[in-house]
Amino acid sequence: MNNALHFDIAEAGLSPTHFQADTFPDIFRDKITVLHDGIDTDLVCANENAVLKINDSFSVLRQDEVITFINRNLEPYRGYHIFMRALPRLLRMRPKAQVVLMGGDDVSFGARPLEGKSWKQIFNDEVRDQIPDMDWARVHFLGRVPYDVFLSTIQVSRVYVYLTYPFVLSWSLLESMSAGAAIVAVDTVPVPEVIEDGKTGLLTDFFDKDTLVDRVVRLLDDPSLHEQLGQAARAHVISQYDLKTICLPKHLSWVNDLAAMPLNKTQNGMR
Repeated sequence: MNNALHFDIAEAGLSPTHFQADTFPDIFRDKITVLHDGIDTDLVCANENAVLKINDSFSVLRQDEVITFINRNLEPYRGYHIFMRALPRLLRMRPKAQVVLMGGDDVSFGARPLEGKSWKQIFNDEVRDQIPDMDWARVHFLGRVPYDVFLSTIQVSRVYVYLTYPFVLSWSLLESMSAGAAIVAVDTVPVPEVIEDGKTGLLTDFFDKDTLVDRVVRLLDDPSLHEQLGQAARAHVISQYDLKTICLPKHLSWVNDLAAMPLNKTQNGMR
C-alpha cells in the first residue's frame, strides 16, 4: 500500500537488483531503473597480509583454510539453519579449517523464534552434540564487528558461503567477491544476477546441505579453481558494480535526467 500510494506521484525509482524491481507491477516497473549502490573496489580488495584476530591468543591469516559465513543477524532468512546443519560434516571433512561466522543474535528480516531463544542458539543446540569439542573449538562467532574487522574477515576468507531466501542481496556477498574470495552461494534469486555457476562462483540448492559441503570442499581442494573463481568474481564486481567508475556516475546521470524531466502538473510543481 505504501509503494502504491507513492508511485502514483513518482517520476522514477531505483532498485539495486532486477529481482526487487520485478516484484513491482508493470505500471510501476517501467519507471524503475536497476542500479546498485556500488562497491568501493579500491578499498575492498585482496590483501595477502591480512590478519583476523579471533581473540587475544589466536589469529588467522589468508594462508589459512578459513570458511566464512556473514550476515547482519544469524537467522533462517539468510540460511543460518542450513549452514549449521552442514557444519558437522564440513568440520569432519576439513580437520584444519577454521569457520568464522559474523552476525548478531537478533532478527533482521524474518519471524522471531517462539521458544524465547535466539535463532543462533536454537540451531547451535540442534547440531552441537554432533560436533566434538576439538572441532567446535574451530568454530568462531564474532558477533557484530566494526567495518575494519569485517574487511579483514573477507580478506582472509578462503571460501565465503552465502545463503538466502529470495530477498535483498547482501552487500557482504559483493564485497567478498571484490576481495577475491571464492564463493559458494545458493541458486536463489537474486544471487544468479552476480554469481554465474562455474565462472564467478559455485551455486547450490538452498536445502541441499550435502552439496553445499561438497562444493566448499571442492574449492578447498582445488587451488587453481579457487584462484580462478576469486579473480573472476573480483573482475565482475569491478566491471559491473565499481562505485567510482560505474555506479556513482550512473547515479549522477539518473539524478540529472530526473531533474531535466518536465514537472508533473498534478504535483503542483513539486517532485
